[in-house]
Amino acid sequence: MDTPQQKRLLWQLPFLVLLIVGTVMIIRQQQTMPYQQTSDFIFGTTYHVTYQCDSDMSASIKAELMKVDRSLSPFNKTSVITAINNNQSVEPDQMFLDVFQQAMTVSRETNGAFDITVAPLVNAWGFGFKNGEMPSRRQVDSLMTIVGYEKVTLDQGKIRKADPRMMLDCSAIAKGYGSDVVANFLRKRGVENFMVEIGGEIVTQGVNPKRLPWRIGVTKPTEDSLNVEHELQTTLNVTDIAMATSGNYRNFYYKGNKRYAHTIDPHTGYPVQHNILSATVLAKTCMVADAYATSFMVMGLDGAKTVLQRHPELMAYLIYDDGQGGNAIWFSPSLKKRIAK
Repeated sequence: MDTPQQKRLLWQLPFLVLLIVGTVMIIRQQQTMPYQQTSDFIFGTTYHVTYQCDSDMSASIKAELMKVDRSLSPFNKTSVITAINNNQSVEPDQMFLDVFQQAMTVSRETNGAFDITVAPLVNAWGFGFKNGEMPSRRQVDSLMTIVGYEKVTLDQGKIRKADPRMMLDCSAIAKGYGSDVVANFLRKRGVENFMVEIGGEIVTQGVNPKRLPWRIGVTKPTEDSLNVEHELQTTLNVTDIAMATSGNYRNFYYKGNKRYAHTIDPHTGYPVQHNILSATVLAKTCMVADAYATSFMVMGLDGAKTVLQRHPELMAYLIYDDGQGGNAIWFSPSLKKRIAK
């Protein structure tokens, strides 16, 4: 006679068989499901998305990015941020609030090295909306009075500026946020394997078309304003994480035999003169990685290390001038296992 335990096993056997068969079918489906690719322009740059799916979602991905553009692009005359900059009465949408609140957090954590009110200074130095003459000390001092993250607040659902001339510019965090938006969209659609890249700001999940971890190269910082040099400094395994890189080696100009980089120090009003040439940051979200990568370019090597000690959830790969005409590297100890070469 069968024991109660044997009877239970007999009842459980069909379920175990179904589980095994179902698992095999899922694995086979994942192996045969094609990877799709889409690319286009957004936020003044290009984007590329690779994702494993049996349908083309290019139009939906572009639609998600256009939502971000309508919220955060200062070049879009009808965007939320444009309305705020023009002192129009507007209630910020959730996308703007997400980015604004994260920007304020990073500003506090970096003692103002990250500042979304710095746009007037960026423009004055010839980057951004227009190219002009180098600003005088008097002009810089004047613009400094309308720069400072602590001078803008969120009050009862509205953005309050201490001075109506203040301008907000989220370009140092919006591309990362856009990558997050697309990544979240793909996750909600059940996509398990993907890589989203907008202007070098990246989110990955799962495996690549070769069934291997996603590997992303860190470009060697060389003076390359035309963006034609792509020699790699290293390659990182970046599966299931976000990555952003900021550098002064492409967006710069010379005037009077002096090199001026596009990163402006909000504390001084002048282009940064620190020794970091490139800052790559890995974080759970790309908007966080994007904001801290910019911050580290302002703070310099020692300042970046101080922030990283307080935030072990962040990883950074920093390339800096060794003072002898060459480049040196520092990276978070926790990043070592992700360095492919």
